[in-house]
Parts: sequence; structure tokens; C-alpha cells
Amino acid sequence: MISDILLQSLHSHLASWGLRQFTSDEAYFQWQRETLSPAEFTALHRNAEQKRNGSSVDEVSFYDATAHPNVLPVLYSQRYDYYLAIGSRVADRIGAARSILDVGCGAGILTTFYASQHPDKNFLGIDRSSASIARAQEQTKIFGLTNVRFECLDLDDTPPTRSAELILTTHALVQAEQDPGIPSRDWNTFERAIDRRRQADFERRTGIDLRLDLMSAWLSAQGRMIVFEKTRQLARRVPLQRALAARDLGLIEQPELIRYRLVEEVADDGPFFVLGRGASPQLPWDETPEADEGRPFDRTTVKTDLTHPDAPLYENHWPSAQRVWEQLHEKHLMKEITRQEPDGRQLHVELGQAEEGVYLYCANTFDQRQLVIVEPARAVMLESYYEEIASSAL
Repeated sequence: MISDILLQSLHSHLASWGLRQFTSDEAYFQWQRETLSPAEFTALHRNAEQKRNGSSVDEVSFYDATAHPNVLPVLYSQRYDYYLAIGSRVADRIGAARSILDVGCGAGILTTFYASQHPDKNFLGIDRSSASIARAQEQTKIFGLTNVRFECLDLDDTPPTRSAELILTTHALVQAEQDPGIPSRDWNTFERAIDRRRQADFERRTGIDLRLDLMSAWLSAQGRMIVFEKTRQLARRVPLQRALAARDLGLIEQPELIRYRLVEEVADDGPFFVLGRGASPQLPWDETPEADEGRPFDRTTVKTDLTHPDAPLYENHWPSAQRVWEQLHEKHLMKEITRQEPDGRQLHVELGQAEEGVYLYCANTFDQRQLVIVEPARAVMLESYYEEIASSAL
């Protein structure tokens, strides 16, 4: 349990960086317009668009631009709740480590917080953005911190010359945010084969192969690592977990999936991994889908709201839809199609009749599931839906 005192300290720290917490997009964007000049606003959006191209040069240019004194508070206030969620959890787990390396520290917003909370420990933050590092060094002087240093280093090109007892990497390890991951064996399972070629391809595409190798080399013999990346989808989570395990990093806490807000938008992210080298005893890795918000089909509570005549009897867009589909009674298949998509996923769509009603079921090898059940009299609606989905990707 994170203490109220720690959270209050983090709120004060974020305020000292000029960050503000917003719950309304309207209020946030109004402040953005009032704070940034039209030229700064245009330049920021241009850099953001270039960053999406995936070039490392464009990415560094974007973070260089965001380190500007006017831009940093505005941009990173969007991530205020992220800083609360991650900063409090990391600070609470520094533990006995004396030397801490923060990889991809950016402008040092959280690194300086950790250093202020643990003045008896030594922190090193590294990042590829020279402007971000300069800003971090400037804030370190303002805060009067003497136990934290910042260096402009690209982990991909930096052989380790020292060791760290704790390494932090939060939103810095997996760079390819749009990579779909590794598909399951086929459309009706969530299991993934042990495929060294596909695993190696994923690690290379996302850049974690070299980064994890270098971080493992930085980590002391009995060191710990905290990892939090945008890998909530099972197709990305499984290969990340396998990559960590292959480098002798084992779970010392149950992973935590974290939900936070980007102003009004809700972000589901993680898992938050706390790992140990050669950890003993190690907790088992879980490669099954997370518990979801789908509900079982219940004949006694089917939707009968007459004000919404088009509402289905049942609808589920979660992995649990597969379990409900498997348990339908007296299924009779009317139409189906299974095909390979250009992005490598296998797609299955079927229209059928069961005791529960006429159903449409969609599944693919990147763990997406969808089940819709309607009364037989409304079968034509699902037939149209079937044709639409069958002619496009899920």
C-alpha cells in the first residue's frame, strides 16, 4: 500500500516541475493554448508527427523539443497520473539498493523524485536526448540534490563500465509501440509455441534484444530490475516475459496491470514487473489472458430493454467470449471463413444457430474475440454483420 505521505510528496515534486493535474480535456487544452505560442504549438505537433515515423533521430528531436521550459510542463501534465502511478510504486521499491540506474530517464522528472526520497543512495539517469539531460542537470542544481547524476548516453551504443544494484526502465525498453507481437498457435487458442525465430524477430523489431543484453550486463550479480512497458496485450506481454526469463530475470512480485488517466483518456498499461537476477524462489510466469470484464451468458438476465429494440441478447468483446462461445448449446454452423491477414494474424468469423439464439463469433491469433447473440427473428442483422467483418480485418 502506497502511503499518503509518499503520494503527497510526489504531488509537491510534480508541482515543482510546473506540472498540473487535469481531469478535463477542455481545461487542459485551454491551458495549453494559453501557455504555448502558436509557433511552439505548431513545432510541437510537427515533431510529434515526425516521431511517429519511427526514426530514432526523429524521436530524439521530439524529446529535445519537449525539454524546452515552456513545453515541458504543458506536454507532461498529460502524464500526471502516470507519474503518480509509476513514481509512487518505484519509490516504494528502491529497497536496499545503493546504486540505481534509470534508463531512458528523459528530463529526470521521476529520477529526481527518487533521489530526493532516498538521499543515502546514488542515482544515475541516462537518456539519448541531450536537451532532456541538460534540463535534468539544471533541475538537479535547483533542487540541491547531490546524489543523482545525468548523462547523455544511448544505451544501444554504451558498453557497461560499471554495475547497478537496481535498474529502472519505464516506457523506455520497448520502442515499437505499434508492433502486434507474436501470434498464438491458431485462432481458437491463446497459447503461443516456443518459436525461437519469431521470438528473436520480435526482440529485434522492438529493440529489446540489445537493450536487455546491455542492461543485464549493467546489473550486479544479485541485482533487481523494474520494468514497465506498453505491453499489456498478451501477444506483446508473452514475448517480453520470455525475453526477461531468458536473461535470468525472475519475478519476485506478482506483476501488476496499471490503469491511469491521460487527462480524460484511460490508459491500461503494464505489467509492472519487479524482477531479480537468479531470484529464488521465482514466481511462475503467466501466459494466459488477464481477467476481463466480459460476463457469462445468463438466460435469466438477457437484455429485454424495449426502448432499444436493436440491442443484442448478449455481447462480449473480451477474451472470455471464447469460453462463452465454447459453451453454447447445440451449435449449428451456417457460415464461416478462416483466412490469413496481411499482418500475419489468422482471422476466423462464423455465423451460427444455438439454443441461446443466432450468434456471430470472431477470433484472431492476436487474442481478439467477439461474440454477439440475437433472437432468431433478427438473424438478418448478424448476417449483414458477418459479411462486413468477413470482408475486412477484425
